[in-house]
Amino acid sequence: MSNVDATLTYDGFKDCDMVIEAVFEDIKIKHAVIQEVEKHIPEHCIFASNTSALPITEIAKASKRPENVIGMHYFSPVDKMPLLEIIATDKTSAEAKAAAVAVGLKQGKTIIVVKDGPGFYTTRILAPTLAEAIRCLQEGVGPKSLDKITKDFGFPVGTATLIDEVGVDVAAHVAEDLGKAFGVRHAGADVGVLKDMVSAGLLGRKANKGCFVYTPGAKDRVENEEALKIFKQYSVAPKAENTPEHVAMRLVSRFTNEAVMCLQDGILANAADGDVGAVFGLGFPPFLGGPFRFVDHYGADKLVDLMHRNRDMYGDQFLPCQLLLDVAKSGDKFHK
Repeated sequence: MSNVDATLTYDGFKDCDMVIEAVFEDIKIKHAVIQEVEKHIPEHCIFASNTSALPITEIAKASKRPENVIGMHYFSPVDKMPLLEIIATDKTSAEAKAAAVAVGLKQGKTIIVVKDGPGFYTTRILAPTLAEAIRCLQEGVGPKSLDKITKDFGFPVGTATLIDEVGVDVAAHVAEDLGKAFGVRHAGADVGVLKDMVSAGLLGRKANKGCFVYTPGAKDRVENEEALKIFKQYSVAPKAENTPEHVAMRLVSRFTNEAVMCLQDGILANAADGDVGAVFGLGFPPFLGGPFRFVDHYGADKLVDLMHRNRDMYGDQFLPCQLLLDVAKSGDKFHK
């Protein structure tokens, strides 16, 4: 803390080599901040945006020096989550990337560098997973049951709890934005569930109520009756028996398929980065090694067959991406 120099002015910004902003996820606010900050920083100063979903290319459009703009996506709680996802645009300079990596390493972070795009890597693969979780809640799977299923599979935090931790308002915002960007692949749930929860003030842990009710000082949480009513209002009939294995694989298959799609699209440089990002940023079960190791172990052909069956029941959000189909057909593996 002795290295921290708190300030309410831009005094001293003329000597900065890097500025990291963490304002609200709104492109207009991001643009206003970058334009204001650039009035006070030297030309070589790198401007880093801590955003979980807004494309860095769009943020950089407000900059006079887009080559110095980069994304540095930290994960909450920052002091506990080891991953730093660095996002580079087509215009980001090699110097800016090197500086961001150097800063992240000094902070003790585990780093992946990914290509810019809606949701980057981690948010992009989490979004369809949460969509499937909401769909399960609409089908009558309770928050506690959903948490138990996903924790039993190996996730450190249950999926219903994760929605509360992320923030229901943030989840709704991301679901809408990425739904527009990716269409049916991020479909499955009714985003109205999240919007109604936000309207009712059920914002998650920060509001002490979301899928669960959080009582300060209490260890046990109860399912939120207000949330359960909303799930019931949007109820849909299950297409199959929601056994723990069926529910878990619905979520994990969509998580994994989107990860493979990110490799196919060039968002990821390699499968290893995808595994590191999923394990250290999103809590993918470490003993499974990450989504790409999981495919290698589970079998791409077996996963494709499962996804085709789910596609017949639920829709095209379960359509396997081309790279996954290719690996299944060839019998190849992501990790040689």
